[in-house]
Amino acid sequence: MSEVVKPKIGGYKRHLLVCTGPRCSPDGTSQDLFDSLGDKFKAAGLHEGALRVKRSRVGCFAACKGGPVMCVQPDGTWYYNVTPENMDRILSQHLVGGVVVEDLVFHQGPGLAPDGEA
Repeated sequence: MSEVVKPKIGGYKRHLLVCTGPRCSPDGTSQDLFDSLGDKFKAAGLHEGALRVKRSRVGCFAACKGGPVMCVQPDGTWYYNVTPENMDRILSQHLVGGVVVEDLVFHQGPGLAPDGEA
């Protein structure tokens, strides 16, 4: 019987969960968006250091309108209509600058500070 090895994950500030399910974007744009994040993170300095962002695909959030849809944790900020252009805004304003992109938010969970800053 082999020993179970405990996984390791490097430190990160935020975790981006991107819905890549077929009902969120039947044309595959969610997957394309997810695939573009590695290069976008590097360009924005989000791939290492104090601002490092981890990313994961999610099969379905059960919020199947207005996709692509994604969630930023631990902030609890849910974004819709995450086009490549809107993703660039989210990266620069929220993930780098710490300010939520309000016009793209469809739900705000309990993760943010009372002043609304990320």
